[in-house]
Amino acid sequence: MLRYFIVKPRIGITVSSSKDSSLQRAWSGTALAYSAALEQAGALPIMLPSILGTAKDQLEALSGILFSGGVDPDPEIWGADHESGLGEVDALRDAFELELYAAARETKKPMMGICRGFQLLNVAEGGTLHQHIPNAHGLWADHRQTAIPPVLGHRVRVVGGTRLSSAHGVETLRVNSYHHMGIKDVAPGLSVSAYAPDGLVEAIEGELMLAVQWHPELLFEAHPEHLAPFKAFMGMVQTAVSL
Repeated sequence: MLRYFIVKPRIGITVSSSKDSSLQRAWSGTALAYSAALEQAGALPIMLPSILGTAKDQLEALSGILFSGGVDPDPEIWGADHESGLGEVDALRDAFELELYAAARETKKPMMGICRGFQLLNVAEGGTLHQHIPNAHGLWADHRQTAIPPVLGHRVRVVGGTRLSSAHGVETLRVNSYHHMGIKDVAPGLSVSAYAPDGLVEAIEGELMLAVQWHPELLFEAHPEHLAPFKAFMGMVQTAVSL
């Protein structure tokens, strides 16, 4: 009797690193919610340790990459000095993720970014960031809400004709907001697919790329519409795999 198996696309997730001060052991990992959202959208999530020189090898077994949230991208990446308000940075993670980004670009594998990942992808493509939104003139929306998930925060305006617009099918959307950095200059070649009420860029996309500033992985269980970005990303993955 023949048996047919459905092989789920393997999606790599970038991770944070830290050290257990009591045991002096380094560890890496990230919130389970990223994996849960990807699995719900049809993927098999795989966590990727930040080990320099391994990005191409890790990517070979994957169909796409999710660049997850975490500490601030270091302004050194785009040639800026550190400004007041900059948070913790991680040079090893930055270097590995830029290596991973370059490998994904070279092999034409889809990429999704969330929060830090959204910021890093913009920088990797040649854009810049506000290092601390409270220092930026004219940005007044509540980008650092205190209400915990799955509480929604400010609205975003979704740009028509974009991949995000097709995924959500609405002109406005309420999202959560837990960040203090944000896009200053959008990278050449990327397009904006959502704006905050104060005009701050909240979503970007490009060839084989979709990234959002908010955290849909913390919302999709209580607000099912927030699984849409993950479904759109997996649609990109399925198309890339079939080519």
